[in-house]
Amino acid sequence: MIEKIVYSYLIFIICAFAGYFIEVLWIYIGSKKIVNRGFLSGPIIPIYGVGALLILFCLFRYYDDPVVVFVFGVIITSALEYSTSFILEKIFHNKWWDYSDAKYNLNGRICLRNSLAFGVLAILIVYFVLPLLAMLFNAFNFKFWKIFALVTFVILVMDIIYSVIIAYNLRNRIIIVEELKNQKIALIPMIFEKKLKESIEGFKAFPTRLLKAFPYIEREYHSSFELMKKYREQKKSEKEKKK
Repeated sequence: MIEKIVYSYLIFIICAFAGYFIEVLWIYIGSKKIVNRGFLSGPIIPIYGVGALLILFCLFRYYDDPVVVFVFGVIITSALEYSTSFILEKIFHNKWWDYSDAKYNLNGRICLRNSLAFGVLAILIVYFVLPLLAMLFNAFNFKFWKIFALVTFVILVMDIIYSVIIAYNLRNRIIIVEELKNQKIALIPMIFEKKLKESIEGFKAFPTRLLKAFPYIEREYHSSFELMKKYREQKKSEKEKKK
């Protein structure tokens, strides 16, 4: 039982790590920029790890039928991406990605292009990744992998805690902006700026990395976030002058 848990976790962490580099490479091909992708600060995107485990647990039994693996790989990963988008939006009060501009999308949460790509990934996981991981696991004894799993798990938990704090920081900023806009004072720039400055007075950090990782959020609230950044820099400059 312990071995199954450890090896399942290792599959999760390795695929989450690989998923991070897939995302970074995909963004680099399109923009020629290296962006630290994902919700977490470290080089891990958990949705890829969870997706890999779901594919293996649900589809490995259909090893002899690659068509079934592909089709249900599309369905499973699409359902995972859609539900992840929905849950994150409810928890953190903002959309983390939006495929509304892509063809054949569903509420901007998933789109056909990505779903088909995930279907291909399902094929790769079942027929190529799992055999490679089996070889890797056999290369070292279980004690080694147990220690490795424990160390990476502690790091992962720390990263999750830190990233959730930063995400809630971002969530609070978005809520403030939306509340101020609902009060119609956004139509009066000077009052809007004054109220915004007062509202973020106690904030300690600016979630720059998350905005780079999820450009949709940055585009949606760009002007307001620029004001917040300006006030934060002003405050920092004032503190340095006092020293």
